[in-house]
Amino acid sequence: MTTSPDYRNTRFWEKLSRIRAGQYRTGDFMIADAKDVDVAGGVPSMGRCRDETTGASGRLRTRPEFLHQVRELIRQDVLDIMLSSTATIEQLTDEGVFDETRVLSAFRGNEATDAWVGIRGGRYRDFPPRPYRGAALEFARAPLCLYSVTYINDAEHDASSLETYARFRAEARANDKMHFLEVFNPNVETGIAEDQIGFFINDCVIRTLASLTRRERPEFLKVAYNGPASLEELAGHDPSMVIGVLGGGQRHPSRYLRAPVPGRAVWRAAGSFRTQDQWFGRPVRHDPVDETRGRSGCERRRSRTGLSRRSAEAGARS
Repeated sequence: MTTSPDYRNTRFWEKLSRIRAGQYRTGDFMIADAKDVDVAGGVPSMGRCRDETTGASGRLRTRPEFLHQVRELIRQDVLDIMLSSTATIEQLTDEGVFDETRVLSAFRGNEATDAWVGIRGGRYRDFPPRPYRGAALEFARAPLCLYSVTYINDAEHDASSLETYARFRAEARANDKMHFLEVFNPNVETGIAEDQIGFFINDCVIRTLASLTRRERPEFLKVAYNGPASLEELAGHDPSMVIGVLGGGQRHPSRYLRAPVPGRAVWRAAGSFRTQDQWFGRPVRHDPVDETRGRSGCERRRSRTGLSRRSAEAGARS
């Protein structure tokens, strides 16, 4: 079994420990970046460079250019979690990129087919998802991994997916890996009204977790934002759950949560590298989420803090 870095010195563990102890404070939301695009698609998934002068989209990025940008994001030491593929994490760990930061490395524990969105000519999202797993947990170089499930209101599919999840949990325990659980909205017709999807997801999540002991449970949940009512219901139902919200680099965070959810970690994930370099703007005061926005230029990247609350409120209204 490959040894993983010590997660106890990371901001992730510091924040999560406070949340679980009921000592949540402003700023204890998770700032996470999902740079696992290579498991979702092929060559185009890493995006295109932009011309420095005209801003026009150019050639596709190479893997070395992609890795360069990921390194720069980690070295900013603003993130709490960097999620990427096992291959990317292995290379960056070997290079010591995480060593001088408090960023936690994480990898995808499975690559369900409803996330195969970048395959040219692919039609995978047109069909019920399968919980494919490519990563070997015994060789993975990070202590935390993401596992995703998608409930589609089909007994055979959903039961099979949960049986696969149970086998994954046993293997994760055997290899001393933590995990968090990502729950996607259905990608196929379910017969459920759109405004009821969030409540369907809530019931499926609660039913799933009811069968798990504390040792088996995910460190936190990552769910789609289906409106304030279903999110508040899930957050209020069980105070022991830590809940994150699916994000994306093209959307303003205030559209997900306009007010903090006390005692909860809020996951904020950047989008893909398709047309962007990455930089950080941090909402101030009581905004519970951070955002990641894109900038042009294949090699240019910028950082800043102090995005005004007025800007956040304006984004919430748009």
